[in-house]
Amino acid sequence: MKHTKLPIQKVKNIALVAHDNRKQDLIEWARFNKPVLQNHNIFATGTTGRLLEEVLEMRITRFQSGPLGGDQQIGSHITEGKIDFLIFFWDPLEPQPHDPDVKALLRIALVWNIPTACNRSTADFLISSILMDRTYTRLVQDFSDYHNRKV
Repeated sequence: MKHTKLPIQKVKNIALVAHDNRKQDLIEWARFNKPVLQNHNIFATGTTGRLLEEVLEMRITRFQSGPLGGDQQIGSHITEGKIDFLIFFWDPLEPQPHDPDVKALLRIALVWNIPTACNRSTADFLISSILMDRTYTRLVQDFSDYHNRKV
């Protein structure tokens, strides 16, 4: 299998997303990690972005709310190489009106091999990694065969 090498720069583009029942968890996590997060570019969906701006005291690039297409906007940015890192505190017990979008976002993060955390423990390990303040080269499966397949 062929791979493409894609760089993740020293200053990361980090998407922070949380379902309503998990927003407080994400806000507390962000407050705890404020010194690290302030060294990176932060992207977020709707209300989460507004709350993060208050806590982090920095400008957040805000997308639509998740149910209004924000998850899809973040997914699009991942495919374009504009998001390097995804922290998504989603609620596994509460059905969401945009469940297909949530699944699609997580799938895109996997396809494009970006670091992804869906709970606080994993987010803590990722954000404290020695790779956070370094350039990193991620390997992404080369999809040229898929694009050139005969149908």
